[in-house]
Amino acid sequence: MIQALFDFLRTLTTPEKLVALLTTVFTGWLGYALLAGVVFAETGLLTGFFLPGDSFLFTVGVVAGAARLDMFLVLPVLMAAAIAGDSTGYFLGRHTGPRIFSRPDSRLFRREHLLRSEAFYEKYGGKTIVYAKFIPIIRTFAPFLAGVSRMSYPRFLAYSISGVVGWVSCITLLGRALGRFAWVRHNFDKAILLIVIVSLIPVFLEAVKSRRRAVAGCAPAAAKTLEP
Repeated sequence: MIQALFDFLRTLTTPEKLVALLTTVFTGWLGYALLAGVVFAETGLLTGFFLPGDSFLFTVGVVAGAARLDMFLVLPVLMAAAIAGDSTGYFLGRHTGPRIFSRPDSRLFRREHLLRSEAFYEKYGGKTIVYAKFIPIIRTFAPFLAGVSRMSYPRFLAYSISGVVGWVSCITLLGRALGRFAWVRHNFDKAILLIVIVSLIPVFLEAVKSRRRAVAGCAPAAAKTLEP
């Protein structure tokens, strides 16, 4: 069972295997439904955090670049799936948050992932919905935490759409553009790791800015305590 799961995940992140799957078992609209289902599960179901989000989108882009998928169709399909997944996570948090937080650990659920996402959400607020799209695991739990915190749905949806459009388009189009190069095809795992690192740069810059603002805010307070 576990080995079959790993084999399936490997298929989703290997261009040749994904092409074979889409041209044999999941052909036509079934293929697009499969792609949408993976993105929906990774963004909307708390147990979907283990699914390969960034590497999957990059692989889809590579496959589309090889003319195996219609990019003008696959992009809106994946965006719609991610937005639907976000909304599912949001309403799940809004209605069942306390029970999920008290749930014991299992093979597919780790409370530490939820707590880590909660800390990230409290630090960055609404921006988390956008930033989280580029961070594995946190991407899965941030919509749920928005629901738990009772963020208004229109506000949440605006952040969700912004994050989804940026995430899906950037990673997928990068896969399409870079997939034609031999180095990328021969070092696919390294290329995906590089993409993930690059996608974290905006989050890192925001963290640096937040830290500087915190230090700047502490300076006047410290000066006042030193006044005679």
